[in-house]
Amino acid sequence: MNSAKLIWITPDAEQLIGKIARVSNPNNEDNPDVEGLLKYLIKHKHWSPFEMASMCVEIETTRSISPQILRHRSFSFQEFSQRYAVATNIEVPQIRRQDLKNRQNSIDDLDTEIIECYQKRIDEHFKEAMDLYESMLHSDVAKECARAVLPSSTVTRLYMSGTIRSWLHYIDLRGDNGTQAEHMLIARSIGEILDTQCPTISRAMWG
Repeated sequence: MNSAKLIWITPDAEQLIGKIARVSNPNNEDNPDVEGLLKYLIKHKHWSPFEMASMCVEIETTRSISPQILRHRSFSFQEFSQRYAVATNIEVPQIRRQDLKNRQNSIDDLDTEIIECYQKRIDEHFKEAMDLYESMLHSDVAKECARAVLPSSTVTRLYMSGTIRSWLHYIDLRGDNGTQAEHMLIARSIGEILDTQCPTISRAMWG
């Protein structure tokens, strides 16, 4: 849960970005040594060449997190639709304490008894919601109507596609503190994918 896996990436993405960055130097366009060039581009914030290659990932998360992801409008999305398919799983959320000094942050230090108490109540609540949902479907209520009773912790799956430039900025923003913990896990998972697929770019961006 709250993870990503690679669907596709532009073949030889780093080489392609390097080639296109040298458009004004045609005699050197096909130079296979792009590491120094990519570092230079990132250091001096020359981002446009990184728009010439793209990547698509599949993300598994919940309906409470997917709206945060969908705010990144430089990407293209395709999400699991509860209008056409039946929701089958609800993820019990991790319970954390609100950080009183930073409203964007939560702290994982709540008393164990409090956590256990609310997790038990959440389990009961989710079971009742899923029973109601399934009963409505059994009574031929349209999926687009029945889905309204599901909690925001209902599991969803989406495809997210964007340029390498967009991915660099997304990972940089969402992979750091200030992002909800569940969303941070997704961003870091995508960061690992990019590190595997484009190691030179990743090293140049984050060292």
